[in-house]
Amino acid sequence: MHDAIAAVTGGDGVLTGAAAAAYCKDWRGRYQGDALAVVFPSDTRQVSAVVKLCAANNIAVVPQGGNTSLCGGSVPLKDAGQQIVINLSRMNRIRNVDAVNYTMTVEAGCKLESLYAAPEQADRLFPLGLTAVAPHCEIGGNLSTNAGGINVLRYGTARNLVLGLEVVLPDGRIWDGLRSLRKDNTGYDLKQLFIGAEGTLGIITAAVLKLYPLPKSVATACIAVRDPVVGVALLAHLRATCGDMINAFELISRSCLDLVFRHIADTREPFARQHEWIIITQLANVLPVPLEAALRDALDSFGAGVLEFGITADDTKAERWWKLRKNIAEAQKAEGVSIKHDISVPVSLVAEFLTRAGTALRHTFPDIRIVAFGHMGDGNVHYNISMPDTAQNKDFIQQQEHNVNHIVYEIVQELEGSIAAEHGVGQMKREEIARYRSEVEMELMRSIKQVLDPHGLMNPGKVI
Repeated sequence: MHDAIAAVTGGDGVLTGAAAAAYCKDWRGRYQGDALAVVFPSDTRQVSAVVKLCAANNIAVVPQGGNTSLCGGSVPLKDAGQQIVINLSRMNRIRNVDAVNYTMTVEAGCKLESLYAAPEQADRLFPLGLTAVAPHCEIGGNLSTNAGGINVLRYGTARNLVLGLEVVLPDGRIWDGLRSLRKDNTGYDLKQLFIGAEGTLGIITAAVLKLYPLPKSVATACIAVRDPVVGVALLAHLRATCGDMINAFELISRSCLDLVFRHIADTREPFARQHEWIIITQLANVLPVPLEAALRDALDSFGAGVLEFGITADDTKAERWWKLRKNIAEAQKAEGVSIKHDISVPVSLVAEFLTRAGTALRHTFPDIRIVAFGHMGDGNVHYNISMPDTAQNKDFIQQQEHNVNHIVYEIVQELEGSIAAEHGVGQMKREEIARYRSEVEMELMRSIKQVLDPHGLMNPGKVI
């Protein structure tokens, strides 16, 4: 099999043994599996040929991009039989930028961070804005998990940013759906099956992405608020007064800031005194008009609960504030593994979730540390639990992860939320989703999987 694959990709396109091990472990170091080989195709036809070989030999395929999955979706399972990893990092070409149609066509291995410069040269914006993993993650993985990020409030998730896909199916056939149409009702919208499917139905190899006008003016505010209740009300107020100019609205707790200051160089308190909660929000406009005054007027007219704020149109100063948000995951990683939750609830219920979950968890585990932050603008909270003493943390997670998850997920369910907002399901939540999705939904998902991947060879053990 090694020789057959090498004949497709070239000898330098296949790793085995110790050389392959690094690709079988996830970004957090929590999941590690086994693979016969890690394969690096350089184009879609090579992906197709490798998948056909695997299908003919009953070998499972694990698609992989930047391997930044936080749920174990991009690594092979341990002791699960014959598997190979297909890493798409060599497929990193921007095939086309169409400034008039406001689209660009890119290959799946393009790093997300690399997809900003090309449209900017054409005075266009690609708005998918992730934080901690942007330098490492790749667009194929972003689409496979339906990534969100800080700009969802205005532009939507990855699902909203795709017009067409190219996909290698589990039997190796290539579906060319690289259409750049805004309107196309010729049957089912097949691309939506693969977005968010985490490679369980096929391998995304290229995509047509939407572009937007490049903002000409930006104003950023760092705001200290009394509590998340104030944050929810402030968001509604800003939307009413500033409309669609709001790009982002990010909530950060004191525990996040403490970790960032401890582990990330060149960071400091945004205000002269400490606050338990801060919000970073941003307005943007395609017209070159000052936005600071509009943002200041909106904040001044809000009323009680805003403790203090700063506003800037200076990119350097704004980036100092954004650095506090963008480095939370990296600071957490330096502290070791935590029990991670990537949940969403209706925006109006974010504060209720934080209050109820915090109360319930601290009642059962009085000494825990709760690191809560995220995209309040779309109701997506990253809610992470650990022990402050890293020496106690490993045992706590091994013994109590199930109980912690149960407490958090039951509250999410009661608030009609989701236990998987933007990081995917992967291995981590595979068993959990069956408890929180209806039997009809699970049956439909299993039926789709059976039709497209009847032999269960595409990223087995993930999602369903």
